[in-house]
Amino acid sequence: MKALQHFKTITYHKYLVMKGCFAVGLYRQGICHDLSKYSWTEFRVGAKYYQGNRSPNNAEREQKGYSSAWLHHKGRNKHHYEYWIDYSTGPVKGMTGMKMPLRYVNEMIMDRIAASKVYEGKKYTQHSPLEYYEKGKDSYMIHDDTRALLEYILRMLDQKGEDYTFAYMKKYMVGKKEYPRIKSKKN
Repeated sequence: MKALQHFKTITYHKYLVMKGCFAVGLYRQGICHDLSKYSWTEFRVGAKYYQGNRSPNNAEREQKGYSSAWLHHKGRNKHHYEYWIDYSTGPVKGMTGMKMPLRYVNEMIMDRIAASKVYEGKKYTQHSPLEYYEKGKDSYMIHDDTRALLEYILRMLDQKGEDYTFAYMKKYMVGKKEYPRIKSKKN
């Protein structure tokens, strides 16, 4: 029974991401989003630890100390900032977040919105993705530019809603090579 519930959850999540991606013109990414969740490596863990109100990877992590499904997933899905962690080539040595290409930032935003909708259900509001992000942001190893853009878009969603935010993303982010200039908090 948990396997069926998990299948429904990941498929509904995939549908919501696809819907958001299609709204901004990211058709290929919408179709291909999270296909690795259907692989045996990820699916069996999701079914075993399924709870319905949070990621089963968190439950696996609590029991084992790590999540094999997450380690598999993040290494195959470029819309996760964790995919972009590498050794620095700059003056500061060690692991650091690399600047994500815009196409994956767009997908990451859709992923966060969809995950909030799936796990919060009827309690979801346009504030939910920002609220979830802010709970963990201090531990994220993410490039400063990617972080600033992600926060800018999540605040825009919070204040102006999906229609406005998706129109902005479609105009200034989708199909672009350079990050849009964003207004700083000081302005």
